[in-house]
Amino acid sequence: MSSIGGKMYEPLGAWYHATKFAVEGLSDSLRIELKPHGIDVSIIEPSGTESEWGAISGDSLLATSGHGPYMDQAKVVAAALASTVGSTMSTPPEVIADAIVHAATSPRPKTRYPVGKGARAILLLRRLLPDRAFDIVIWKIYQRFPA
Repeated sequence: MSSIGGKMYEPLGAWYHATKFAVEGLSDSLRIELKPHGIDVSIIEPSGTESEWGAISGDSLLATSGHGPYMDQAKVVAAALASTVGSTMSTPPEVIADAIVHAATSPRPKTRYPVGKGARAILLLRRLLPDRAFDIVIWKIYQRFPA
């Protein structure tokens, strides 16, 4: 179980993205290692999922980084995270569960399942844009949220 966060990044999310990048690399290696044993490895890469995660992570971000040199960024990012709760851009968990069941029961599963609202578009944008252009796009998205 990974996330589109294993292929892209966001401000003040290094801890999260590092874990998801690691899951991507681990899964890719395991796919090759386990193939001779008849074991398939698929990576589920959901986009934002309907849950309270945004509010919880935003609160934690403000508690740890809401004062000091990261204060301004933390307020912007926390506001963006909080906006995901109840958002029409969030994907119902059942959609993610369906992808997991499909990957687990398919006779020839895909190696990756980007799933959820905007997942494919974000991953395509990440592949097409140079790093610095993607940096600008990400920060512009976050700046839409009032701190």
